Amino acid sequence: MIYLILGIIILLLTCYFVFFKKSTTAVSINSPLPQNLKEQLTQHIEFYRQLDGDSKNRFESLVQQFLNTTRIEGVGTEITDQDRAMVASSAVIPVFGFPDWRYGNLTNVILYPDTFDNDFQFEGENRNIMGMVGSGYMNGQMLLSRAALQKGFSPQHGSGNTAIHEFVHLLDKADGATDGVPESLMQHSYAIPWLQLMHREMHKIKSGKSDINPYALTNEAEFLAVAAEYFFEKPEQLKNKHPELYDTLSSIFQQSPAEK
Repeated sequence: MIYLILGIIILLLTCYFVFFKKSTTAVSINSPLPQNLKEQLTQHIEFYRQLDGDSKNRFESLVQQFLNTTRIEGVGTEITDQDRAMVASSAVIPVFGFPDWRYGNLTNVILYPDTFDNDFQFEGENRNIMGMVGSGYMNGQMLLSRAALQKGFSPQHGSGNTAIHEFVHLLDKADGATDGVPESLMQHSYAIPWLQLMHREMHKIKSGKSDINPYALTNEAEFLAVAAEYFFEKPEQLKNKHPELYDTLSSIFQQSPAEK
């Protein structure tokens, strides 16, 4: 009898904490984005500025959801509202065409003041890493250079954006393989045509007949991430110079940023 009563008490406590946690989480996630963060979006995020009123509200909601489910912490630096707005925007922009998307493979974003090395040191020589998605014991972590983060959203940024690049890697990784084919976003039947298009574009880069960053030649995963940077940062230019690539990325990301 005693064991039965204890079992009932434990069950009731478990239910209480499960449902209480869900309830409080839902309230937190659905709470409005604070005004200070809205101001950061307006000041620094061109993608957000170009949206209409309803789309801005949806963008703000997705930013708030990301910030309430992902921890952003600094190493050797204090996290600011600008950092939060930029990191969250980098996460939201690639999946803005998928309102229900959640980064199930991310728990923390770790921000370094500048570039870092393979030992995660941000002082000394041989520091050339601007961002990376963790694996192994670092699984679920993303590391970003604040300098690269801010450069990606500056008016003189060109077609590159390190943070968007890394979040596209996360999207690619969501199906279990970081291989340049984000099967979580695209139908399986489109995989082979997409690979064929990637290889044609990579050949053009290798031949010096493309303005896409040569880092895309590293492998298919890097091609996807580099092309996505270009797609979101300079969509009109990409559509003009690489129309087939633009159309395919529009299909993959369910967005047409050149039409905004």
